[in-house]
Amino acid sequence: MTLVVGMLLGLGSSPSLSQAPDPAPKPAIRIAIEGAYPPFNFIDSNQELQGFEVDLLKSLCEAMKAQCELVQHEWDGIIKGLVNREYDAIMSSLEITERRQKRIAFSDPYYRIPAVFIGSKETAPGAVSPMALAGKKIGTIERTDHEAYLKTYYKKAEVILYAKAEEANLDLLVGRIDAVFADELLLAKFLETREGGCCHILGDAPAEPAYKREAYGVGLRKEDEALRDQFNRAIAQVKSDGTYDRIRAKYFSFDIK
Repeated sequence: MTLVVGMLLGLGSSPSLSQAPDPAPKPAIRIAIEGAYPPFNFIDSNQELQGFEVDLLKSLCEAMKAQCELVQHEWDGIIKGLVNREYDAIMSSLEITERRQKRIAFSDPYYRIPAVFIGSKETAPGAVSPMALAGKKIGTIERTDHEAYLKTYYKKAEVILYAKAEEANLDLLVGRIDAVFADELLLAKFLETREGGCCHILGDAPAEPAYKREAYGVGLRKEDEALRDQFNRAIAQVKSDGTYDRIRAKYFSFDIK
C-alpha cells in the first residue's frame, strides 16, 4: 500500500499583484522513500519523513529548481511501483547492482559505505594490508562482499565467518579473533556502545587491493534519461558546494561520498 506524504519541496515565492503571473508550474517530481531505514530515512513522531536522504533530496530539488513530492512506499514492490509509473524516482538506499540495472537506471551514486577493520585498543591503528594481517584471525559476515574480499586477498590470514556482525564483535571483545572487517556504518554503531569501548578502528580497507564499496543511487526508469541527467548534475553540485558535507555531518561521523 502506498501512502502519499503531503510534502512538496521546491523554490520560489508567490508573485505580487503588480507582477505578471508566472508560467504554469511544472509537474512535481514524485520520489518514493520507504521511511523505515534510519538514519537514512524514517518517520518521526509527527508522521513525517525525515533522515539523511530526505534532507539530501531537499537540497537536490533546490539545485534542480524543481518541485518534488515525497511518496512513502513500503520496501516490497518499490521498484515495481517505479516501473508501473506510480512515481518518477526512488531515493531510498537502493543499492546499485547488476541485477537491478537490468530493470531500471540509476543516477550517479549519492552515497557509499566504506569498509573498515576494527580491533582491540591494545592494537595500534596502522597497516591493515594482507601482509600486515598475515596470521591474524579476521571475522566477517558470511555471504557478503567482505567475505569475498578477505578470501581473495587475505589468504595468509584466517577468515572466521559469522551469521551476524554482533557475533563477530562479541568474539573480538573476548579475544577469540584479532579483527572484524565490515562496513563502517555497522561497526561504528558497535564502537559507540559500552561493549564497543574495548575496540577502535584499525584502518580503512587498503587502497591496494581496492575494496569495491557498496554504492547507492536514485532509481529511475531507463527511458527517463533527462531526469537522470538532472539528478546527476544536482548530485555533483551539492557535493562541490559543501551542501552535501553539511548534511552528512548531521547523521554520520565519517565520509560516505
